[in-house]
Amino acid sequence: MSPRAGLTTERITLAAAELADEVGFDNITIAALARKFGVKDASLYSHIKNLEDLRNRVAMLASDEKTDRIAAAVAGRAGRAALAAFADEWRRYALEHPGRYAATQMPMDPAVAADWTGGLRAIDLTYGMLRAYGLDEPDITDAVRLLRSTFHGYANLEASGGFGHARSTATSWHRVIDALHITLTHWPTDEKAKSQ
Repeated sequence: MSPRAGLTTERITLAAAELADEVGFDNITIAALARKFGVKDASLYSHIKNLEDLRNRVAMLASDEKTDRIAAAVAGRAGRAALAAFADEWRRYALEHPGRYAATQMPMDPAVAADWTGGLRAIDLTYGMLRAYGLDEPDITDAVRLLRSTFHGYANLEASGGFGHARSTATSWHRVIDALHITLTHWPTDEKAKSQ
């Protein structure tokens, strides 16, 4: 069987995601991917438009994977239990798949994302988890931004060895979740903020 046999857009995208975990999302190239399949670069262009198209496909694949894992972890839970499951799966995915995780942080071109339902599913999952805290707009958007920046910042620092203290990063992580739960439970609504 020739190496090019069985090449599909899906196989190429998955291979690119695996390569991203090995060398970093910013370091994936068409040439490196072609070498993995034992084919010339041109063979890949029958299935993908260019490097940008490939990067978008990896970003969507990784986002869907992360959302699937979080959805399974959160199912049937609410409040702190849901928050902890959501956060733990986010962190686990970031640590297990650093290149894919980096892809999930790539800003998506609205035209590319228009037909992709995965992005909306991730938003619905996050907002649904936060509604259990009694949050509505605009507070829920602010809370989403707090969670995303906390989870992303922690995962990036942990992955890069940015926490040098001897205290276990897992122990600190659980304390962070406790603090976020308290914050979400006592969220300062716009009405409260205006009265102070």
